[in-house]
Amino acid sequence: MKSLVLLPSFDSGRQLVSSLTAAKKEWPDVWTVIDGSTDGSDCAAESVPGIRMFRLTKNSGKGAAVLHGFAAARSEGFTHALVMDSDGQHPPELIKKIMHQCEKNPSALLCGQPVFGSDAPTLRVLGRRLANFFSRLETLGRGPADSLCGFRLYPIAHTLAALENTRTGRGFDFETVAGTRLAWAGTPCLNFPVPIRYPSRSEGGVSHFRYLRDNLLLTRVHAALLSEAPHHLKKLNSKVATFEPRLGHAT
Repeated sequence: MKSLVLLPSFDSGRQLVSSLTAAKKEWPDVWTVIDGSTDGSDCAAESVPGIRMFRLTKNSGKGAAVLHGFAAARSEGFTHALVMDSDGQHPPELIKKIMHQCEKNPSALLCGQPVFGSDAPTLRVLGRRLANFFSRLETLGRGPADSLCGFRLYPIAHTLAALENTRTGRGFDFETVAGTRLAWAGTPCLNFPVPIRYPSRSEGGVSHFRYLRDNLLLTRVHAALLSEAPHHLKKLNSKVATFEPRLGHAT
């Protein structure tokens, strides 16, 4: 297996340089996809040695940026990608630990399960609980424990295949759609605790989350996933039912 760290970025301010620098200290292959940024953060990030940078000419959404990176990574022989945010929320010191777990579980999706501090916005924490409730319904508990956490290690080929024939998952809904569709495809999901920070403005913290816009998007996405869920779960259960007797016979 061959793994990299991927940071999608849209107007991340000075946190982009900090995040890339910290990730590079932990792992040799660190890429960033600049999703149409206009704040100059990509120019500043060029000073970080050893970073691979891709630029999208217009803002296409987080999911589109991640999938662009995945496609490029697959063409260069990478099999796995640890995706983390470029705004300083995720702990780079966990990178090596998660990569080590991936070596033991190469077919799995490794998902961060947030541990929030006092700096976490209350409305966003409550909103996640509701989103996670619907994700559990859609996957019958087979998917990520947290449907929105951006700190995840993905098997690249499986993820590209899972999202190939859908138009959703290209924006803020990427984690929700990818986690659900990978679970439907039978990809095992392993969860691990990850502390989440919300850097203050004085630290260069930025947020592009919009409560009305993004919650409406998630509402539409969950409605669509719930309508598809019975079909996919039936197929998944059928695969499990036919596979288990073979395991028993082989042993």
